[in-house]
Amino acid sequence: MKPKTVSVHIVTYNSADDIVECLSAVLAQDYPVKKIVVVDNASTDGSAEKVRSFYHERTAVAQSGAYVNSTSSPTLVLLENELNTGFAPAHNQAIAGTSTDYVLVLNPDLTLAPDYISRLVACMEANPQIGSATGKLLLKADHSLVDSTGLRMNKARRAFDRGAGESADQWNESGVVFGVSGAAAMYSRRMIEDISVEGEFFDADFFAYKEDVDVAWRAGLFGWQAYYEAGAIGYHERGWKTSGRSGKAMFIRRISYINRYKMIYKNESSRRMLFTLLYSLPYEIAAHGYSLLKEPKLIGAWSSFFSQRSALKRKRRYIQEKAKRQ
Repeated sequence: MKPKTVSVHIVTYNSADDIVECLSAVLAQDYPVKKIVVVDNASTDGSAEKVRSFYHERTAVAQSGAYVNSTSSPTLVLLENELNTGFAPAHNQAIAGTSTDYVLVLNPDLTLAPDYISRLVACMEANPQIGSATGKLLLKADHSLVDSTGLRMNKARRAFDRGAGESADQWNESGVVFGVSGAAAMYSRRMIEDISVEGEFFDADFFAYKEDVDVAWRAGLFGWQAYYEAGAIGYHERGWKTSGRSGKAMFIRRISYINRYKMIYKNESSRRMLFTLLYSLPYEIAAHGYSLLKEPKLIGAWSSFFSQRSALKRKRRYIQEKAKRQ
């Protein structure tokens, strides 16, 4: 039986410090990778040039016969956007340009152990109901601490990375999870095609932030499972580059804030909507009270919600009708 094909998709935005290490780890995988697609979102730090140089160097080594990974000789593709289209649209762009059985969505500041892909493909092939999978993502600066072991969502519809900041030794049990972090997420093409809405896997209106949670929720509604494979290891820089809330631009905070409400509007059933609103009321009062006092500009994000209301309503109708048929 022919092995299932895999492509790796990476979106860069001022990622020059990380991208070569990330790509090197992909090339070192013990599972054959058919294609690597890097979409550069108008970086100004030379990210695209770094990728291009790496490609040329890798090609020269391969042609000399000295390329060490004989298992995989992937096609390398660099797409350069003139504008920063955002994480979600750029990954949709990469997905549209591949046809592999599996797609690994990978952050440029993440490096993988050599068996990361093979372990995830094995667990997904063992159970066709699994549409997405992730490994144990550790903090690159401290491998004893977890960055993410998948996603969890509470009753107030707030999503979190499972195990974030906890000891890696506490997360050795594999199993089904709510969803997987988009930092190093393996998705099956079957699930991508099944849950896409209006031709989009990630909702392009999200730009960035919580698009992976939105996908996880929608996939669950449509009957797919997400899986955490504890033996697949990745190392993420994220936990040591975040500078706290005050260090994030208002543009970023607005996107992260409003995308939660877009996600709830689309994916929460009418039957559960009132329960969710009542359960989350204490959090909503506290969060919005703080915002009105300390960050009044954050509330301006609702203009995005209302300007996209017709599209959100259309997507909600499709999702809810399909979920009822599952």
